[in-house]
Amino acid sequence: MADLQQQILRTDIAGMPLGWIDYRSAVRLHFLGQIAYSCGRVLFCLHGGINARTQRRSQIEVNTIIATHGNNQGLAKARNKYTPPLNNHALFQRDDHICLYCGSMFPRGKLSRDHIRPLSQGGPDNWNNVVTACLRCNNHKAGLTPEQADMELLAIPFTPTHAEYIYLQGRNILADQMEFLRAHFPRSSPLHERLELHN
Repeated sequence: MADLQQQILRTDIAGMPLGWIDYRSAVRLHFLGQIAYSCGRVLFCLHGGINARTQRRSQIEVNTIIATHGNNQGLAKARNKYTPPLNNHALFQRDDHICLYCGSMFPRGKLSRDHIRPLSQGGPDNWNNVVTACLRCNNHKAGLTPEQADMELLAIPFTPTHAEYIYLQGRNILADQMEFLRAHFPRSSPLHERLELHN
C-alpha cells in the first residue's frame, strides 16, 4: 500500500490545480460526491464495511490527481492576478536550495532569505526582491546591495504563478503529478530547465 502521507493533487473541474490534500480529505470528497473525475494512477484502495443488504464491501479508490465540482470562475479570475504568499520554504524550493551568491547547495537550516535591495534601503519584502542565500553570504552582504558588497547575483528572482507555487509547496511529488503541474507552468518558467536537469 502507498504511504498514507502521500499528498494528492486537487484540481477544479477544468483541471486547474487548487492545492494538495491528504487521503482523508480525498475520501471525504468521494463520500460527498464532490469528485468530478480522477486521473493519474490509483494511489490508495480503501475498504470499508460490508453492506448488510447487498453483502458487498464498500471500496474507494483514490488517485494521485482528483478534480472536484464547484463554481471556480471567481477563482480563475483571481488566479490571473494572484501573488502567492512569500515564505522561506517556497523561496528555498524556488531557488533549489542553492545560495544565489556563491552557487552552493545547502540544507534548509543553513539558508536564509536575502533582500537584494535591503529593507534598510527601502527594498520590498516580495518575490522579486528576495533570493536564497547561505548564512555566510547573507552575513557578508549585510545591509548592502550586491553591487555595494561586490557580490554577483547568479539568477534573477521571479514571482511564481499559482501552479508553480503549488509545485513549490509539494512534498514528494509523484511523476504523474509533476507532469500535470508542469503543463500549467508558463513556457518561460525557469522551473522547466531545472526539472529537466533533475530528470
